[in-house]
Amino acid sequence: MTTTQPAAVDGDALLRSVARLHRWATRHAYLEVPPAQMRLLALVGDVGPARIGDLAEADHSSQPTMTAQVQRAEKQGWLTRAADPDDARASLIALSPAGESELAKARAARSAAVVPLLEGLSAKDAATLTRAVAIVDRLIP
Repeated sequence: MTTTQPAAVDGDALLRSVARLHRWATRHAYLEVPPAQMRLLALVGDVGPARIGDLAEADHSSQPTMTAQVQRAEKQGWLTRAADPDDARASLIALSPAGESELAKARAARSAAVVPLLEGLSAKDAATLTRAVAIVDRLIP
């Protein structure tokens, strides 16, 4: 019986490529929201309503840093704060409708910046990249 070994994937190369593409798209997209604030909106969108401490932990930042970031975004109307039903002393931070709109616009702008790169791909490379995106999406819970 022959056992097939999985192909080795260079995790570092994958992460560098994805990060490089993300930085390139952010630099080439017209964004009305500063990148740090956009990262916060994306984090809140991914994590859902969460306490500031949980957001800080997910972002690998300090609670005071996250508090300042959240306050800036709240002043812009991008985030809302509601009482935590499990602890009246705590608040849950969530995207406001304006925050959802800004996040969607920024994602669309970054996507539009990448389109010219993708248009230059062969059909075979485009299919391979589409499969790779699906694989990466399956890996991340």
